[in-house]
Formats: sequence, C-alpha cells, structure tokens
Amino acid sequence: EERSPGLLQLQLPARLLSQANAARSSPRKQPTRAMSEVKNDQRGIHHYSKNTPGVATGTEPYIYAGDKETKIEDYDVVIVGAGLSGAVIARRFAEEQKKKCLIVEKRNHIGGNCFDYIDEETGILMNQYGAHLFFTDHKRVYDFITRFATWKRWEHQVVGHIDGQFVPIPPNITTVNMLCGTQIKTIEEMDKWLAENQVKYDEIKNGEQMAKSRVGEVLYEKVFKHYTYKQWKKTPAEMHPSVLARLPVRNNYDTGYKRRVYQCLPEKGYTEFFVDLLKHELIDVHLNTDFFSLRKQIPKGKTIIYTGPVDYYFASLGHEKLEYRSINFHIERLMNYGFYQPNSVVNYPGPEVDFTRIIEYRHFLNQKTNNTVIVKETTTDKGEPYYPVLNERNMTLFQKYKALADKEEGVHFVGRLANYKYFDMDAAILNALEYFDSHLAEKE
Repeated sequence: EERSPGLLQLQLPARLLSQANAARSSPRKQPTRAMSEVKNDQRGIHHYSKNTPGVATGTEPYIYAGDKETKIEDYDVVIVGAGLSGAVIARRFAEEQKKKCLIVEKRNHIGGNCFDYIDEETGILMNQYGAHLFFTDHKRVYDFITRFATWKRWEHQVVGHIDGQFVPIPPNITTVNMLCGTQIKTIEEMDKWLAENQVKYDEIKNGEQMAKSRVGEVLYEKVFKHYTYKQWKKTPAEMHPSVLARLPVRNNYDTGYKRRVYQCLPEKGYTEFFVDLLKHELIDVHLNTDFFSLRKQIPKGKTIIYTGPVDYYFASLGHEKLEYRSINFHIERLMNYGFYQPNSVVNYPGPEVDFTRIIEYRHFLNQKTNNTVIVKETTTDKGEPYYPVLNERNMTLFQKYKALADKEEGVHFVGRLANYKYFDMDAAILNALEYFDSHLAEKE
C-alpha cells in the first residue's frame, strides 16, 4: 500500500534533523554509571537478571531439559545447536514422529544468536548477539512462530549518521536530498535521478558494481563503501554482488527497513519464545556440551542434524578453513539518562569511527525505564562465527565442503553455518521446515 509522500516527507526529516541539531548544540547529561566503571566485572559484559530462562548455572555441562540417566543410545535423533534450525527440527520430530531428541549446545544458553535477556542493572530487554528484527512474507513461518509466543507488530527503521546528520537507511528520497543537495519531491523525479546516476555495466561481477548500479557514485561512497570494509574487512569489489544487493533502494519516502506482510517482535523476548518451542517431553537439551567431545559415543545409524560451521565438522581432514566474521559488542549502561540516540539502530557508514552501528535497546517495544543501554558493534575475524564471508574464494571452497557433507551418511547439514549462507530468521525457519518436509518427514 503506497504511503502519502507528503506526510512522511514532513515528519521524517523534521524529526531526525531537529534531534540531530539538538544533540550537536546541547551538552549531554553525564551518565551516573557506564560500562567503563564495571569492565573488570567477573560476569563479563552481559549481566543476566536473576531467573533468566534457558541458561546454564555454570560452565560445566548442564542439563537444561531432560534426565541425566538417559543414555545417548536412547535418543532417536541428536541435534547439534539450540538455535532456530535445530529447535524447529526438534519440535517437528517430537510432535509429528514421536521421536526422542537430544539437542547439544556448546554455549551456555538456548536460542542461538537470537538469545536475549533482561539486563540486571537497567531492567532493559536486550539481545546478546546484536539486534534481531523479525520480518516475513511467509504465512507458514508466521503461523509456526505464533504457536509459541505472542508477537507484537514492530515496523523497524534504521538511520545512518552521515555528514553529521541522521538520514534514512535504506536510501530513499529524503536520503538523496540530504546527502546530495537535491530537491526531489516525487517518485518520478527520484526515478529520473536514479536513472541518471546509476552506473551501467554489461555484467555485474562484484559488490562495488552492484552498489553503483543501484545508487550511483555519491551514495556508494557515503553509504556503502566504508561500511562494507568495516563489516567484512574487504572492499565491496572483493565481495559477491549478492552481499551489496541485500539493502533495498527506495524511490519514495518509505522509511521502513524492510517491507514484509509480517513485521514483529516477541512480546517477552526471543528466549521466552525458545523456551516454549523446546518445551516438549521428547526434547532434551544439554548446554555447555560440545558435540565433538561426545561424537564417538553416538551409535551408528542415529540421525544427526548438524547446524554448526560445516568446516568445523570436517576439521580433522586438514582442509582450508572458511572465513567468517564475528562481532565485538561494547556495552555502556547509562543510568538516569533518557534516550541516547533518536532511533533503535544508527549505522555509522563512514571511516571516522571503527564501529558499524550503535544499538539502543530501550527503543524496541517502547520499554519504560529511566535508564538506557547502548551497544557499539565492531566486526572481527576472531570469535564466534556469525557471518559467512561470501566472496569467490569462500564460495568455491564451500562447494568442496558441501560435496563432503552430501556423502556423510546419516548426517544432515542445516542452517546458516552448515550451509554457509546468510539466512534471515524467517528464511532459517522456512529452510528448516522445508528441509524436514523433503528429507526427514515420514513418507506416506
């Protein structure tokens, strides 16, 4: 449904610019406590509130669900990873085939990268691994997730801090006007501007060409070029075109990050959603448990669902490793502070700072509190593997691992890390549902 461009044109720039100008001209109230004062806290940077669900009590192997007397040979299915792919498949095995499932998770919590918790100091619900926003056009996916939680409509917006001002991301008419000094007012004028500025290629071979073919030279420099390098430690020219094609470009005033039929957040958080998703008498979950340490104990013939990094599974063969990017999270707790920034997510595409974005979790679901938490994200090659690095070298290498995976009898490789593919949450759920349909469902 087309929105009124006039109304949005008046609302968005006025709100963002006034906030940006106010922030620049007014001295900020000093926080009473920030992360720098608690950096030596033995809890680390994440301070779970008491009674946070789905978390191990220590660092030793921990049975979150199940009986310690149950032996591994008593299970029909062993699932590696308690994230979306593993949890969805476990639920279907348990419900539809009455098979007893063991989920082993090396982390100390359920939920994979979706895991969230209420911060003990501020009372704010926040994600441990970066903001997670749910979007989908697939009714099957929406019907599935709403069985296990109440979801609230949430239309996510992102702004970028560029040239000292907050501008809409993905780029739209307002973005072009603010960064390029134009006076575009209509869709027709925006289409004309795009046609005049988009770089034409006979064949798009890399991410730089993809970005320039969509937004032109100026927006490429201001929005895409440096952000891509900070995110991937590779220039856009070194990346596959699909990476730079993920962000849409708008020819109107639409400020929504994505336009999907269903856009929502779980009312009580993702962890509570996983608690209900995994709540089944035939699903046992062991946390702080490394699959590779018990791999030899699994009897031959057991079905294994592997959702971890595919190259880790075959590490003993000595092949080259696939590249992944991880994230360092720099948390600041600001007490009695009000809002730190005008939006939940503010991207910093320029080279002047090393972080890619700042997330202020208080904005999500309009949490009522006198405090706030901000998280600056910097990406790194070290740490937990989050993002596959999709360039020619890695995609070619993955095909070698895929050939090995296809020959691995009784083991099914499912999910972002196992398939070396960037899945949004809805795509991960749909992939798990459809994989079960085609490979694991009992044939009539």
